[in-house]
Amino acid sequence: MNRTGALTVVGIFLMLAACKPGTPSKYIQPGDMEDILVDYYMAKAMAQQDKFSYEEREYNTALYTEAVLKRHGVTQAEFDSSLVYYYTRADRFDPIFQRVSERLDEQALVLGASEGEIGKYARFNATGDTANVWSDRATALLLPMPPYNRWEFHVESDSTYRHGDELMLMFMSDYMYQTGNKNGMAYISVDYGDTVVSRNLHFSTSGVSQLRVPGDTTRVIKTVKGFFYLDNAFESSTSTRLLFLSNVQLIRFHTQDEKTTTDRLSRDDSGERDMPDPLSDRDAGGEGGQLLPLDRGAAPDRVDGGADSIAP
Repeated sequence: MNRTGALTVVGIFLMLAACKPGTPSKYIQPGDMEDILVDYYMAKAMAQQDKFSYEEREYNTALYTEAVLKRHGVTQAEFDSSLVYYYTRADRFDPIFQRVSERLDEQALVLGASEGEIGKYARFNATGDTANVWSDRATALLLPMPPYNRWEFHVESDSTYRHGDELMLMFMSDYMYQTGNKNGMAYISVDYGDTVVSRNLHFSTSGVSQLRVPGDTTRVIKTVKGFFYLDNAFESSTSTRLLFLSNVQLIRFHTQDEKTTTDRLSRDDSGERDMPDPLSDRDAGGEGGQLLPLDRGAAPDRVDGGADSIAP
């Protein structure tokens, strides 16, 4: 191709780029929307701290998020209409929220990451008896439309895994729904090589959720897979329906082996011979690894009551 032809091709690409439609001026522009969403979720994190009562958290959430919009010079109506605009154009909203997620992951106190019960495991390293082995990003946005309604994860085991290891998937959910039924699901599958154990839970309210997978004392975990899913419930609506997931953690607990338990009981002179709760003495600091109490969303739909399924 001669120089004239090359310049013509470049000119065509520049023209096409210039003709690419942008966001109408009546809506919040992508860069501004990104900044607002970062501040918005940080404000909600501050409002939802455990030290507040339920009524205080609800009041603070409304107060803090209103302050965010005022700071950016945006009304609630403008924010809502812009959300609807991006919601109906998920191909544009997804890259915006990926950047939002990256920025939130860099913050020290994202949605209570260091506050309350959900942050208690963050200080444990991967070699301790209690460890957060999550290796993927900690935040994600789901929309009730393919392919944005499913987020898959994959965690490989290593030499630190032992027989009897138990797992607990923990995360915070934040629904931003104008209308429609909220129906999120978390699914986890643990592969032992010759056996697969899976569990799932449904959650329909914002707050903390946890999904436990009991250990197998005869096998060592090989691979952990799973996904988060947002059901659209066959609803065709242009109203905003978003699910924000944050502080995702996968906590691995080493259980006490039979010999250790027997030795400790044989040294007990009190006459007591009750077997200890395998989930009560795992924290590296010896504080007792009491499992996370569910927050205000502790309704039946937030408990990991999904039936086990075992595939040979």
